[in-house]
Amino acid sequence: FHADRGPDSSVIQTGDTLEVIIWDNQENSLISNGEKQTPIAPLSVSSAGTVFLPYVGDVRVRGLTSGAARNKIQSELEMIVPAAQVQLSLVPGRNNSVDVSQGVQAPGRYPLESRNVQLLSVVSLAGGVNLALRNPRVRLQRSGQVYETRIDEILENPAMNVRVRGGDLIAIVEDDRSFNSIGASGRQELIYFEKEIMSAMDAVSAAGGINGRRGNPEGVLILRDYHPRDLTPGPRGPDMQQVVFAFDLSNTDGLFAARHFTVEPNDTLLMSESPFTTAQTIANL
Repeated sequence: FHADRGPDSSVIQTGDTLEVIIWDNQENSLISNGEKQTPIAPLSVSSAGTVFLPYVGDVRVRGLTSGAARNKIQSELEMIVPAAQVQLSLVPGRNNSVDVSQGVQAPGRYPLESRNVQLLSVVSLAGGVNLALRNPRVRLQRSGQVYETRIDEILENPAMNVRVRGGDLIAIVEDDRSFNSIGASGRQELIYFEKEIMSAMDAVSAAGGINGRRGNPEGVLILRDYHPRDLTPGPRGPDMQQVVFAFDLSNTDGLFAARHFTVEPNDTLLMSESPFTTAQTIANL
């Protein structure tokens, strides 16, 4: 996501519709009904980028601004009607609009007023982000590629408010990345990511910390499964699919290591129990 600035005008694309009105006040005019103007049936831009005008033929308009297309059509008509004046308006089609599919108050198709419309502007037109979503993320589909980031990141960093293009598909979705928390923690359940990058220390906090009565701060474990394509022989690793990372939070080195270690989606956080708890259980029995 990298914002840039585009022209404040829009260009005609395939699928757009042109509404043309021809004005002529000459006596020997093509307009024979006594009026000074005549509307032409809406003209749809073909896949070749052209529109058909009576007495003129196909006129290529794709890639032109509305003003440039008006001038071109008028110059073509001047050969037949020298005093004709052309009035043109553009109705954007699919290639000059974006679709907002979900996660907003009013999903639908929204035409682009120019080539300088930004992502948050389209979300605002669609009624804004649904407040019921957990940690909402914006997902942008463009030219067969998918781009995704947290909506909060764009709100905090204007440089990420990208310029949308005709044909884009925008969806606001929940952040479904999660990890499991088991053992002597405050929460033994599936926990969803609370921010873009979570450290092992963040994961311990999200899990409710270490149980003070039975938890063992010297044995905080993170279990991870690597995909076979991610394996790398040698010291760069990982060289095994199943890996256990151990942290000792009772000393300084372990605390700082946990702050810098990144938790991945689908990891399992295991808080081991203190040996004292086992001894106490035996004594109780």
